[in-house]
Amino acid sequence: MSTIAKRIAFHTLGCKLNFSETSTLSRDSLKYGYENVDSKEFADIYVFNTCSVTENANKETRKLIRRSKRINPNAFITLVGCYAQLKPEELTNIEDVNLVLGTEDKFELLNHLDQIDFSNDIKSSYSGPITDVKTFKPSYSSDDRTRSFLKVQDGCDYNCTFCTIPLARGKSRNASIKKTVNLAKDISRTNAKEIVLTGVNIGDFGKGTDENFYDLIQQIDNKVDIERIRISSIEPNLLTDEIIEFCFSSKKFMPHFHIPLQSGSDRMLKSMKRRYTTSLYSDRINKIKSFDQDACIGVDVIVGYPTESDEDFLETYNFLKSNDVSYLHVFTYSERENTEAIGIRPVVPHSERSRRSKILHELSDKKKSAFYEKSIGKTKPVLVEKNKNGMLFGYTDNYIKTRIQGPVSLENTIQNVLISDFKTSYVECEVLTTS
Repeated sequence: MSTIAKRIAFHTLGCKLNFSETSTLSRDSLKYGYENVDSKEFADIYVFNTCSVTENANKETRKLIRRSKRINPNAFITLVGCYAQLKPEELTNIEDVNLVLGTEDKFELLNHLDQIDFSNDIKSSYSGPITDVKTFKPSYSSDDRTRSFLKVQDGCDYNCTFCTIPLARGKSRNASIKKTVNLAKDISRTNAKEIVLTGVNIGDFGKGTDENFYDLIQQIDNKVDIERIRISSIEPNLLTDEIIEFCFSSKKFMPHFHIPLQSGSDRMLKSMKRRYTTSLYSDRINKIKSFDQDACIGVDVIVGYPTESDEDFLETYNFLKSNDVSYLHVFTYSERENTEAIGIRPVVPHSERSRRSKILHELSDKKKSAFYEKSIGKTKPVLVEKNKNGMLFGYTDNYIKTRIQGPVSLENTIQNVLISDFKTSYVECEVLTTS
């Protein structure tokens, strides 16, 4: 390999799973003698961990490539992740792209870079069939010292009609509970105070190891010395009574659940090939609230899915309005190649998709405001995360964003606070005791 200054920049698009993987690659690069720099700075090598959930994610990748070449016209551009797996030829054909690594090869990034002669004009792509992807690479994020995203599962065996994730990440797979717990212990030896368990279909943990997610959370709870643990997102049909009950019996697991819904219409759920009904979803909400009325419940929902009528959308709206959920992540349906949904007719016009999205975003604001306002006058533990313009920000156990006036020394500590007021995107708090 010819000599090249080893300034390398990483940038992540998409989900928290990608963040955990990028962070692992970034840490590994240090062992190869690289200097990590911000992706907005001058670097010799830029690595973009891509997403392909929507067309906007694809556009963002191409925008980042152009930005990097403006910063350094001679930069070596590498793309990994879902977009790289799904469209390797499309990305390789972009003039400024040098290296494309699919799902099986992305964790070999440093080995690939180590073999490259940078004095030549390199164009390489390594992206085999997704059916060949068998390995699982545990990873965790370490960029945010207060919180770490721990990847415990990858891939998905479901066949939802709108989703490209199985095509991009392959079959469901994971490491053993023992290996996963050991990685969580590694995190506990850092400055992080909170672990967020993440994956593509986290509740499906245990494929190939004859284990399950319930056993995993018990072991992490018992064996890992960490103050807080969250579950990033879990399918409603996999969020069992015993998981819910255990979370509320634990002092470490936070009263916060993110549960994908996608539609409040059973007709739509059936068309999407989701594995539950609205009745089961409501049951999960009621089960959680039976333990804690203040528990936070986040919801994913799609608008504008093919054949979604005004009546279907109204069902979704009324379902979300009538159930005690805390906030919504609203996704406007985006056509994805090689999915079943792309062939379903009739399609919803883009203008109508936008209209429905706006309505649900407004509903989300109302839900979140009501959830935040309900906390006024209550005492909550807050993990103080960062100082901004002389004010401290963090999150309560039930995921309410807080603003606190106090010394910088409170950063990365858990404090009991009294919630005194609600602002647009956070609540005002007063520190009661110093932990």
